[in-house]
Order: sequence, then structure tokens, then C-alpha cells
Amino acid sequence: MTTTSQEELFRFLEDRFACAQACTECARSCATRASLVDPDGTENQELVRRKGILCAEVCDATCRVLSEQNQVDEATIRIQVEWCRQVCLESAQVFDDCSGAEQAAQACRACARACTEFLATLN
Repeated sequence: MTTTSQEELFRFLEDRFACAQACTECARSCATRASLVDPDGTENQELVRRKGILCAEVCDATCRVLSEQNQVDEATIRIQVEWCRQVCLESAQVFDDCSGAEQAAQACRACARACTEFLATLN
């Protein structure tokens, strides 16, 4: 193995781990945000609750895919991470309009960045 390929492998593994870690943090933050919303609240509160639940589930699933070593092919990983990135960006926009959801919006954006960086290592 050449030095360049070793460096690429290390970067790939570091980015994969960073993405999985960001997904875990985002899932936790979104689940917490969703649990704080009144289920019988306004239409906007219902949207925040639904987006929080969806984002938590997608981030959790993405973390599991990234943790499965060689059991998942690259195309599946790419699709899952791209889906996670998109859901995180959409959720962050919804959280921007919700008072007190700043931390969840930040976690979503951090996860989207980590997903984008990991996707770049797959190219």
C-alpha cells in the first residue's frame, strides 16, 4: 500500500466516523426537539414534531449503515448519506422558524456538512 493510498484510507475512515458521529448527535437533538413539542399544538408545531422524528430516524439509520463495515455496498451508502444530508437541511430550515430549536438546527447543519464531506471521499 502506498503512502497516498494509506492517507486516502485514513481520510475515508475519519470522514466516515465523523459523519456517523454527527448523525448520532443530530438524531439525539432532533428526538429531543420532537419530544418537547405539544402533539396537539399548532400546524407549525406538528411540522416541527414530524420533521424532528423523521430526521432522528434517518440519522439513526445512516449511523447504522456507516457502522456496518463491509456489509453495505458503496451505492447504498451514497444513497443513505445523501438522503440524510437532504433531510437534515430540510429539518434545519423548519427548526429555524421554531423558537428554542436553535440547537437542533445547528446539529442538523453540522450533520449535513459531515455528510457532504463524507460523500466527497466517495468520489
